[in-house]
Amino acid sequence: MSTIEIKKVTKRFGDFTAVKDADLSVGPGEVVCLLGPSGCGKTTTLRMIAGLERATSGDVIIAGQRMNDLSPQKRDIAMVFQFYALYPALSVGQNIAMPLHYEKLSKDETDKRVMNVARIMHLTDVLDRMPGQISEGEKQRLAVARAIVRDPNCFLFDEPLSRLDVELRHSMRGQIKEVLTGLSKATVIVTHDQLEALTMANRIAIMRDGLIEQVGTPHEVFAKPANVFVASFIGTPQMNLVEADLKSFGNGKAAVRLAGNDIEIAADPAVSRLKPSKVTVGIRPRAFTAASEKSGDTIAAQAELIEPMGAETLIHARTSAGGEIRVVIPREMKVKIGEAMHLRPDPKQTHFFGEDGKAVRA
Repeated sequence: MSTIEIKKVTKRFGDFTAVKDADLSVGPGEVVCLLGPSGCGKTTTLRMIAGLERATSGDVIIAGQRMNDLSPQKRDIAMVFQFYALYPALSVGQNIAMPLHYEKLSKDETDKRVMNVARIMHLTDVLDRMPGQISEGEKQRLAVARAIVRDPNCFLFDEPLSRLDVELRHSMRGQIKEVLTGLSKATVIVTHDQLEALTMANRIAIMRDGLIEQVGTPHEVFAKPANVFVASFIGTPQMNLVEADLKSFGNGKAAVRLAGNDIEIAADPAVSRLKPSKVTVGIRPRAFTAASEKSGDTIAAQAELIEPMGAETLIHARTSAGGEIRVVIPREMKVKIGEAMHLRPDPKQTHFFGEDGKAVRA
């Protein structure tokens, strides 16, 4: 069965810990993205799964078998690298067929598999060309075709779309997702691009400084971030994270001093466990509605910068406490620079984080 599991995996390079106590499981047909900023440990984690790096401690288990002491070629995995690593002296068809030579298949069986994969990846028209004669998008599809042609236990992708332009990334995301959906293989994709992770993955593992901060579906990590880091990393434009003073909690509402305003916001009952303290309030830029006047549930701000985004407009506003707050409004709503705004946050999209940075919820 195609599965990947890592248990308490740690990787140290001298005194530096690149990955610490990482736990992750990937089921058959599941695509999990390792997402995080540069240097967070995601590629090192992928390389430990592949056997290109040896784990300092912990276990790497593929298809139910412990792989720590096995070389990469004995793990029955296929890996697509950030750089395509194509054979320049071989044609597209010969590049696809290369992994099959180790299986000692007949020529007819090899040709059959190559043609089948070429059709899936839309490469049939370029099989006789050399890698230097095809486009970047075709090179990427070729790298994927070479990985899937031999039916491995699982797939590993390291920044597979990083070398493509925006239009090609968009089309390749859909093509790779379509191919993986039909293969029933455990797949791990490393990316620093949250849009790739949100659109391609069944689940996302968000990493920072060698730690896996949260694992969840794209909806879960967006709607219920586990901590301040995840909240700030997922979502465009970035979530507003505002330091506030929690004064009291009653009747399902938190009374807070937020951005120079005393307001009440409906909140999870778990917030009541926080005694009057410093908290961080997270509000998505699209979670505001504009009120005509100041009230007990609005934040006063003044528009400073306006960025049209097509169907929407992004406004950078300055609060009465001097901090910045980002607001996304429909294009039809007109706001001028310097205009006073009264912003009402949607309680269902407002998050409270304690002094430890962790989300507060039941």
